[in-house]
Amino acid sequence: MDSADLNVLRSVLQWHRAGQRVVLYSVVETWGTAPRAPGAMLALREDGMVIGSVSGGCVEDDLIARLRDGRLALDGPPVQLITYGVTREEAARFGLPCGGTLRLTEERIDDGSWVEQLLTHCEAHEIVARELNLTTGEVLLQPASKADVLTFDGQTLRAIYGPRWRLLLIGAGQLSRYVAEMARLLDFEVLICDPRSEFVYGWEEQHGRFVSGMPDEAVLNIQTDERTAIVALTHDPRLDDMALLTALDSRAFYVGALGSRVNSQKRRENLAQLGLSQPAIDRLHGPIGLHIGSHNPAEIALSLMAEIVAVKNGVELKQKKVLQERV
Repeated sequence: MDSADLNVLRSVLQWHRAGQRVVLYSVVETWGTAPRAPGAMLALREDGMVIGSVSGGCVEDDLIARLRDGRLALDGPPVQLITYGVTREEAARFGLPCGGTLRLTEERIDDGSWVEQLLTHCEAHEIVARELNLTTGEVLLQPASKADVLTFDGQTLRAIYGPRWRLLLIGAGQLSRYVAEMARLLDFEVLICDPRSEFVYGWEEQHGRFVSGMPDEAVLNIQTDERTAIVALTHDPRLDDMALLTALDSRAFYVGALGSRVNSQKRRENLAQLGLSQPAIDRLHGPIGLHIGSHNPAEIALSLMAEIVAVKNGVELKQKKVLQERV
């Protein structure tokens, strides 16, 4: 779940608590090419205020128009289905790509307790499934895993919600500032650990949260999970290797360390001498980043974030595999 989805749910809860009537729209099915994937959400307040997105804009305009011209009854059924783009003409009218069709649930929020509970789970870095019964409007929350996906059988919508992706940076130097800025633009929650007080200056403007303690303690304290990436950027093995020893045995989906090929190999040998298992060492990304001929901190940050996003999205790093085979 990204921050846009969380903001939709936070607004739903805020509006409901203020006594305003709210309708929540969720994309449940798409055919052909659609602007938003299943799971995308939009909340519509009784005065026409919206947050979120389910298309490129035209569907949103029609949802607001339905409220204003009375097609949307705020005291009607708790849940119903709406479909856009059945015909070629309608697809063109609503800005859907050729052949695109979009199906939404239109859900009246009468009880905000499930929204509050779901947000609490996400903030605790837990993955949760929300089951919506389209006949009764009843919502049931259940634990879920990262392997679960959205399902819809025409009667029950089971949508998966989880915490934002996180990036823990070991080191608060210049490179980390570039990485943090790019990571925020990619909707990662940015965490920084650096016990060296000399590097803290200026970070109050970087929108990253500092984690106190030594690097290995930080990896444990944030409760590293499969939605966390950890990158060691201090170039000081006394700090970087402390973090790596703990991070490589954690559930982090990406663990990397700054350094040349020679230094990365030396680091692997050092980690082995410190007792780390070979399977754990094999998880280490080093040198970090995709090869783009980077020469300065901004370019290195770009290559690093490209690699992290590729791993997050399950893309095979063929380029690095070829380069490794040539060595």
